Amino acid sequence: MKSGSQIAWDDTVLPFQLDASDMRGRVARLDGVLNGILSQHDYPPQVEALIAEMALLTALIGQTIKLRWKLSLQVQTNGPVRMIATDYFAPDEDGRSARIRAYAGYDAERLTDDAPFAQLGEGYFAILIDQGEGMAPYQGITPLTGKSLTDSAESYFAQSEQLPTRFVLRFGKSSGPGVEDHWRAGGIMVQHMPKASPFAATGPGTGDVLKARDLVQGDDSENWNRVNILLDTVEDMELIGPSLPTPDLLVRLFHEESPRVFDAQAVRFGCTCSEERVRRALSIYSARDIETMTTEDGRVTADCQFCGAHYDLDPKTLGFEAEKRDGE
Repeated sequence: MKSGSQIAWDDTVLPFQLDASDMRGRVARLDGVLNGILSQHDYPPQVEALIAEMALLTALIGQTIKLRWKLSLQVQTNGPVRMIATDYFAPDEDGRSARIRAYAGYDAERLTDDAPFAQLGEGYFAILIDQGEGMAPYQGITPLTGKSLTDSAESYFAQSEQLPTRFVLRFGKSSGPGVEDHWRAGGIMVQHMPKASPFAATGPGTGDVLKARDLVQGDDSENWNRVNILLDTVEDMELIGPSLPTPDLLVRLFHEESPRVFDAQAVRFGCTCSEERVRRALSIYSARDIETMTTEDGRVTADCQFCGAHYDLDPKTLGFEAEKRDGE
């Protein structure tokens, strides 16, 4: 047991398999991680909720990528919340923690009292995977659909990957006597590895967005429906409360499906920004370009949207002309 309000299964992603129904999945808890993400900015509640949902989706999806890979989720819209970006950095080696970061861009004056998803308007949901230097990145895009980011993620997997996928997510602030308010968040993802479906290539009808149910038939459909009925019995406090370990939750939900759990992946809030990266990004500019970025105090400054780090640099040391001088 960890000290304070943190417990052993906080900030972990636990992979599992349901042998009786040919499914796999993950359970995620992002408590300290979510606190770290949301403490970087004074987000309005609607924006906080969207970032919390997106971070949970990122952890559940990202756990499957290989060491040293990076998975990014992005939402771009014409609504008050213009964009949401999250990154999942896989560990450099086995046994290390993965890192998650996230931020959102929004127009405060356009926010409404409607539900968080209504702040997005029309737009798209994208998944990007960076496999490292020398490898072509993967990108998949689907329109925002349904009533939540979760609905859009499920549609992405049905449409782009032909994988029936279901997410159940819960998150919110927890408070108590003598304890600071803090975030607790939890989610479950299940995926059915389907046999070939007659709808896999074109969908159930022209122009329709594929759903998970369109991809499962026969015994697969029966398994899918049964597991989803069991998943619907999960209670909020089972996902976000401190009392039920995640392996015990899987046994409670799926004991008849022969659940097997694998090694949990620890996750933490983390950013990759650095002064070196800022300098590298500015190295493409000429001295004249750098001059336009220089403040009245004669400095070039940059702020990381993800972690809030502030960089204050001498303009004479920036740009490709400065690099050329250093190389002479």
